[in-house]
Amino acid sequence: MQIRAMEPPLERRFQNLTLEQVQALDRVLTEVIPIHGRGNFPTLQVRAKDIIRVVKDRLVERRIRVKDVRLNGATASHVLLRDNGLGHRDLDIIFGVELPRQEDLQVIKEVVLGSLRDLLPCGVNRRKITCLTMKEAYVQKMVKVFNENDRWSLISLSNDRAKTVGLRFVSSLRRQFEFSVDSFQIILDRMLESYCCQTPGPEDGVPPSTMEPAIVVEAECMYGDFQQAMEHLHHRLIATHNPEEIRGGGLLKYSDLLVRSFRPASQTEIKSLERYMCSRFFIDFPDVSEQQRKIEAYLQCHFVGNEEASKYDYLMTLRRVIDESTVCLMGHERRQTLNMITVLALRVLGEQNAIPNTANVTCFYQPAPYVSEPLYSSYFITQAQPPLVYHPYPLHLHMQ
Repeated sequence: MQIRAMEPPLERRFQNLTLEQVQALDRVLTEVIPIHGRGNFPTLQVRAKDIIRVVKDRLVERRIRVKDVRLNGATASHVLLRDNGLGHRDLDIIFGVELPRQEDLQVIKEVVLGSLRDLLPCGVNRRKITCLTMKEAYVQKMVKVFNENDRWSLISLSNDRAKTVGLRFVSSLRRQFEFSVDSFQIILDRMLESYCCQTPGPEDGVPPSTMEPAIVVEAECMYGDFQQAMEHLHHRLIATHNPEEIRGGGLLKYSDLLVRSFRPASQTEIKSLERYMCSRFFIDFPDVSEQQRKIEAYLQCHFVGNEEASKYDYLMTLRRVIDESTVCLMGHERRQTLNMITVLALRVLGEQNAIPNTANVTCFYQPAPYVSEPLYSSYFITQAQPPLVYHPYPLHLHMQ
């Protein structure tokens, strides 16, 4: 039986930002963010408001209608509540556009790459730089989806500090959030208009002291009830509905929230939700090598700097959820997945304990017979010398 949520009245999805929240939004939009180039390409020092303006103007020139521009996800949550436990590394900007033809996705790609070229430092000969060259130099990930229900494109820009700048162009998208705490979208159009109307400041375009207090900035909660989602954010509660609609089931993000001291809003429903998350994850990523690539990519994007120390806890939390809530796999498939995660956790601990001034505890374990298979053997070979060292979680070390 699927868990379905009642849609609240439309007016309960929206709320105006307070002056303090508007000022926090101003800091996000005017903060200088480096976009690192590969090879000899220079680092672009950009502000969100500038790249939004350039991209929007170019879209209009190419006759693509822009309905609105929004700040999405964890950074929107940070604006609404600073100490929310989610962090705000990623900058996720949504352009609401009309995409009647698939060819429009190619136009969007050309617009973004051309906009990046315009942001190159003075002295660079832009005429000799093609869009393909800009893509190779500055784009981290590019996704295009065009079908009956979903029409959208995502272009993520490179950043060596894992502060991803994602430009998302959405005509239709059935599911725009995973959990209530990151389901907020702040509508930026009035804020962007205010930057055009004010006298530029010496550094950031609009000094916070002169920010017009009468600006009305509206936010929408894609989860449904805005106040309920804010309660979840304030008290660090995990809530969602229909996780089977999320690509990957939201399983990786759910485990991340658990590690960040979030807890389920409903203990009676969480086991059912976990089963749906696991089932959808294994439907989308049926092969263990695909699962590994997805998990490693998540670790790389979400656990950097001071948060690297939480990688092991995250992997073991993910392993526990899969172990307790997976009902869709055969026994040997389930064991392969669990052992793959265990190997990743052991590798993480080996890397972390290689850092000087870290207390070392020797780890002893007995791998399963099929660990000699190519999927696993490379990890044990690379970690065999010197012996793995480990923070003591003895019960977690046994491989099935």
